[in-house]
Amino acid sequence: RWVLSLECKGSRNFMSALRRAVEVDFKDKDKHKSQGLYLLTTGIPDQETHTISAYVAEACSGLDLQLHVSLFSVTEGTDSSGIIPACYATPRETASAFKEIVQAASGRFHWFGEAGIFESDDITSIISEMEKAKNYSQKCAFLVESLKQRS
Repeated sequence: RWVLSLECKGSRNFMSALRRAVEVDFKDKDKHKSQGLYLLTTGIPDQETHTISAYVAEACSGLDLQLHVSLFSVTEGTDSSGIIPACYATPRETASAFKEIVQAASGRFHWFGEAGIFESDDITSIISEMEKAKNYSQKCAFLVESLKQRS
């Protein structure tokens, strides 16, 4: 419920926010088995991707901590809701940067917009599992058919 009372505000200073979350807000981190940070964003961080990835990899390595990113791509010229579109990178460049950062943190990446879902690690995993199940089913059907022909 507390999330509903939050208002969108802030800056693009990703490292400052990440440091605060990891170094200050995770006070009792040793008491928890697993923790996750969830970044909801519309644009690219203002620091270099490799710098953020290195920090995230180091910060998450000693903990069972994962960084998950949900990137919302705003349609060109849309600012009626107060969301500022990313002006320093294309949506594809922004997605690539966050994918690299998330991989360093063993997290998950989701990219969506007004048109729907562009990319999602969860959906990719589900599709992969469905493909494996389909292939297994086809092998089983082939095996059953082979056995029927022998008898």
